[in-house]
Amino acid sequence: MMEHLLDADRWLFELINQRWQNGFMDWWLPWWREKLTWVPAYLALAGYAFFRYRQKAFAFIVALAIAAGASDAVSSHLVKPAFARDRPCNDKVVKASARLLVGCGKAYSFTSSHAANHFSVAVFLALTLFAYSSWMRSGLYFWAGSIAFGQVYVGVHYPLDVIAGAILGACIGNVVAKTYLCAIPNALERKHR
Repeated sequence: MMEHLLDADRWLFELINQRWQNGFMDWWLPWWREKLTWVPAYLALAGYAFFRYRQKAFAFIVALAIAAGASDAVSSHLVKPAFARDRPCNDKVVKASARLLVGCGKAYSFTSSHAANHFSVAVFLALTLFAYSSWMRSGLYFWAGSIAFGQVYVGVHYPLDVIAGAILGACIGNVVAKTYLCAIPNALERKHR
């Protein structure tokens, strides 16, 4: 059973990484899935939170950082060492045919910390700041999903890595968001002038 699942995972990796290649995604996805690409968006989000919620924004920013940090720590320091799965770009059989568009990295593959971190942020924001905006929630999930997809496309993760990372991150984002909302009721109500 497990071998069939891993065979399907490798087949899907080959499909996304090699057969779906095109010039636009070869240019766009290495940049899109890069952590530093999103620093201006994170700063803008923090600025928006402080502008809209004043002093209440500090607790929100701390909770968001906890969600992202917890997903990264669990994925990188607990799950990856426990499974010790090589990345496709480090796998002796797979790397011969894989297209690697970014640096491979030395860490293990399962779970994708990129997917975990971005889904943790997306779920946290969807349940807190954008709880009443369905189009923003959809946009956040698309954003996190496209970064997870990019990890497979550029050759550094298998599909199961990003799926498991997304589930892990979504669970952590959910727990942190619900804890934050319970601990600080009405935290995101706009301050009246």
